[in-house]
Amino acid sequence: MKIKSITLKNYRNYDQLKIQFDSKLNIIIGDNAQGKTNLLESIYTGGFGKSFRASKESELVKFGEMVTAVKIEIERENGFSETIEYRINDKSKKEFLINGVNITKISDLLGTINLILFYPDDLKLIKESPVERRRFLNRELSHISKVYCLDIIEYNRILFQRNELLKKIPYKPEFRDMLEIWDEQLVEKGAKLIKRRQHFIDDLAMISNRIHGEVTKHKESLSITYLTAVKNTENYDTIKSELSMMLKKNVEIDLKRGFTSVGPHRDDFEICINNINIKSFGSQGQQRTAALSLKLSEIEIIKKDVGEYPILLLDDVMSELDVNRQKDLIYALKDVQTIITTTDVKNLLDEYINASKIIKIKNGSVLNH
Repeated sequence: MKIKSITLKNYRNYDQLKIQFDSKLNIIIGDNAQGKTNLLESIYTGGFGKSFRASKESELVKFGEMVTAVKIEIERENGFSETIEYRINDKSKKEFLINGVNITKISDLLGTINLILFYPDDLKLIKESPVERRRFLNRELSHISKVYCLDIIEYNRILFQRNELLKKIPYKPEFRDMLEIWDEQLVEKGAKLIKRRQHFIDDLAMISNRIHGEVTKHKESLSITYLTAVKNTENYDTIKSELSMMLKKNVEIDLKRGFTSVGPHRDDFEICINNINIKSFGSQGQQRTAALSLKLSEIEIIKKDVGEYPILLLDDVMSELDVNRQKDLIYALKDVQTIITTTDVKNLLDEYINASKIIKIKNGSVLNH
């Protein structure tokens, strides 16, 4: 899968812009606050249906304008071309079209463009709370599997209804019998999520350890462990049975707290280097390298699951890597269309620059491309 071109109108600091991309390496150069990250964001939004940094849709519309429009042309490995368009109207509502056909659900958009983004905030994956790691799991798995996407949406809806009921039962005990209905649905969806996450973590652990070993010259071993209250994740039935028992066991605790205390919404995963948890004890260099290993692992997982390599977006991360890590990254990306932003090509290796398309951006305009 490759992005052939992108067309922007009134997006962030861009008036009008159309860029043709190289099928391999594309380097976006410019000073800070010129629009480099905006360009990556416009691509990301076309793939995921939302920005990775905007808190509301109106932020994507150029200041002083009422609407924005983005069109992305992609080409698959079989030569088939598709277009994704999205618009934000004067009421800050988004509209998405695939090949000119309006879609009503974001789940229909996911997987049309397979993207992996790595940017400085991805260190949160290592350093921050379990919320960030669950968000990572849900985002990546939803992009790979529409079934997972629908299951997590439905699970969250059921979880919300159960939590609302837990808050009412102390005042209306007659509602307690309704818990069984929501428990049954929660267990059914929750077991599917846990099983799929375990499979994903197993793949991620195996591939990321290999990549991390190559990057660190085999001086470090990286491991990833899925942390869930369910002890036996062997198959769907065992997960479902154990999850059901835990909900029953914790019902009094849940009633006192007013929320559901067990389930995939409470899960996490642990990342270790040489059996030491790097969230607490790893250096910033180790944390960054581990985060990069996870991102590169996703490339292989997506290729395995959907049959095509994804597109990699790297936002100002090359300058954080030493020469050896840059070389390892270049080698890993030889089969992947990559779009990189940087403030200075001096941060990049000569062999990387010579094999790339250079796009210079200043004040929301392309100087050459």
